[in-house]
Amino acid sequence: MKLVSWNVNGLRACVNKGFLDYFKEVNADIFCVQETKLQEGQINLELEGYHQYWNYAVKKGYSGTAVFTKVEPISVRYGLGDEASQDEGRILTLEFEKFYLVNVYTPNSQRDLARLGYRLEWEDRIISHLIDLDRVKPVVLCGDLNVAHREMDLKNPKSNLGNSGFTVEERGKMTTLLESGFLDSYRYFYPEKEGAYTWWSYMAKVRERNIGWRIDYFIVSEKLRDSLLTADIHCEVMGSDHCPVVLEFEM
Repeated sequence: MKLVSWNVNGLRACVNKGFLDYFKEVNADIFCVQETKLQEGQINLELEGYHQYWNYAVKKGYSGTAVFTKVEPISVRYGLGDEASQDEGRILTLEFEKFYLVNVYTPNSQRDLARLGYRLEWEDRIISHLIDLDRVKPVVLCGDLNVAHREMDLKNPKSNLGNSGFTVEERGKMTTLLESGFLDSYRYFYPEKEGAYTWWSYMAKVRERNIGWRIDYFIVSEKLRDSLLTADIHCEVMGSDHCPVVLEFEM
């Protein structure tokens, strides 16, 4: 089974930059997107053979997630069952026969860390959600998690220490998740690989010079360890300030 996750930073804009060409070429069984930045009725995607599930933010042109899947899920859950987690359209949980898929667009702590407190509360709730699901069947978490976990996950760790996405607190929450029975699929295959990034600033020459961060992930239950086949970063794919990440595993 092949899964793709991509923060498209505005799906309508990304469609105009080749999204559908990549979508067809990669031919994923499940394709997850974050930061769709649209409302219901603002786009009509003809994705033959795929079921479409959308979680829109209340605020127009903001956040939002979607999942396109060849396999119809048993159930779909939007948010975490409360208004606070649902208003920004950041979470979709799909139940399949043998696993859960959770597509997430994690809140950014903001440049001045004004939203760090909210972010940490969010992390606690997501971790609890994933642990609860994992008790029932294995979990695949994907999305823009807005954190570079280790120093090798960004180009300039020393100058970014304490900045949004690389605070001790945010990195600690990722460690807590991984110690709760989950693994970072990319690091499972490439434990010490450097220069592997998924996001680059739009500033001039930054992407060309590969001054980036790895903040987009496939995190999976330890139960799936022996089922993993490949994990990849499609850094050559343009259309957003993020690039797609890919996971293949046996079911």
